[in-house]
Amino acid sequence: MIRTVSIVPTILTDNKQDFREQVEKINVFTRRVQIDVTDGIFTPTETLDITNIWWPKNWTADLHLMVANPSEHLDTVLKLNPALCILHAEASEDLMPSFSALKEAGIKTGVAILPSTYPGYIKHYIDIVDHVLIFAGQIGVQGSQADLMQMEKIALVRNMKPEVEIGWDGGANMSNIRALAHADLDVINVGSAIAKAENPAQAFDELVAEIDKNGVVL
Repeated sequence: MIRTVSIVPTILTDNKQDFREQVEKINVFTRRVQIDVTDGIFTPTETLDITNIWWPKNWTADLHLMVANPSEHLDTVLKLNPALCILHAEASEDLMPSFSALKEAGIKTGVAILPSTYPGYIKHYIDIVDHVLIFAGQIGVQGSQADLMQMEKIALVRNMKPEVEIGWDGGANMSNIRALAHADLDVINVGSAIAKAENPAQAFDELVAEIDKNGVVL
């Protein structure tokens, strides 16, 4: 069965003006967006600080924290009140207290898995979250190449928790979006293929049209 797949643009930047421009461009063609935050510790790069993050009220915002200590940012996350907050399984602290606080506030929870992490090792997180993000690119960087071997984790996660929403992050573009869409994913996050396109709205529409095609996936 082919699931209904959502294309979700991502924002990753260290510049306030660029952040605003990306928000304005994306707001033209979709309402669900993933906003990436990095700390320069868990990742080699540092984005705009989470205290400078915002989004239009009509958005369904997924907040992806690529940070070593998510609990340090929890108060700000609760004030921002995203629809979903994704934390990395490889963070330097136990995620259970943060997940509990998010759930208590009515915010959906997600756990992200880096390429080196086997899903079975974090089953205790997968059992309680609403979303599992399979990360398959270079962390903290847009435009990296997708490691399509990470698709093997989709079935592992689905077998552990059939109803969980599964997302993909890293290197999704026109060359692989159709294969990803047929791989039992619910969400495909797309960064540079939309953000760096000459016409982001057209690029989004073309990606959506591509995943709707039937036939052989090459």
